Amino acid sequence: MKALFYILTCATLFLAACNGNNAQKAAVQDAEKAKIIDSKDVAITFEEKVHDFGEIVQGEKVEYSFKFTNTGKTDAVIEDAISSCGCTVPEWPKEPLKPGQSGFIKVIFDSNGKEGYTQKEVSLKLNDGAGYHVGPIIQCNIIRK
Repeated sequence: MKALFYILTCATLFLAACNGNNAQKAAVQDAEKAKIIDSKDVAITFEEKVHDFGEIVQGEKVEYSFKFTNTGKTDAVIEDAISSCGCTVPEWPKEPLKPGQSGFIKVIFDSNGKEGYTQKEVSLKLNDGAGYHVGPIIQCNIIRK
């Protein structure tokens, strides 16, 4: 009976120690969240969100630069940009843009192995803590050589 009592006591102390550690982790996570800028303060606006290349020949590489402006209340940083396909490569400014400042996102599309109507989108991760946002979109009709 004493052995069972000691085991339960040790288990209770162990669990209490683990809960204290979780409280520390939660405090650290809350401090990290405080560094994230509220999404209503970070905003970028594109002059043109969709660009249509029209007809292009299969195998052709085309590119377009989308101009955007920081229309938010604080610096905007594009932390990452991904495309819906490996055939589309975005290039973006890595430095923060002050409110009112403009920049460009260049989108390069390789039509090799593609045919027919194609639409590709670029998703942007801003410093607003809200994950990825749909950004610029390219369209084209790829004709066979």
